[in-house]
Amino acid sequence: MTYLKFIQYFYLAFAIFSFGFAYTQWQAGEDFILPIVVGVVCIGMFFFRRHFYKKYQNRQ
Repeated sequence: MTYLKFIQYFYLAFAIFSFGFAYTQWQAGEDFILPIVVGVVCIGMFFFRRHFYKKYQNRQ
């Protein structure tokens, strides 16, 4: 299950992208709340996946 090691970092990369998009939306004066919410959820998923990956590794 090597993909579990890498998939958590996709969430982190998407969160960074989402926060960058929210910043550009904020600079343009448009609605920027949804990208921030998506970024926070992605960071939560990063830590969630990381926790269960470590738990899976300790089991084996």
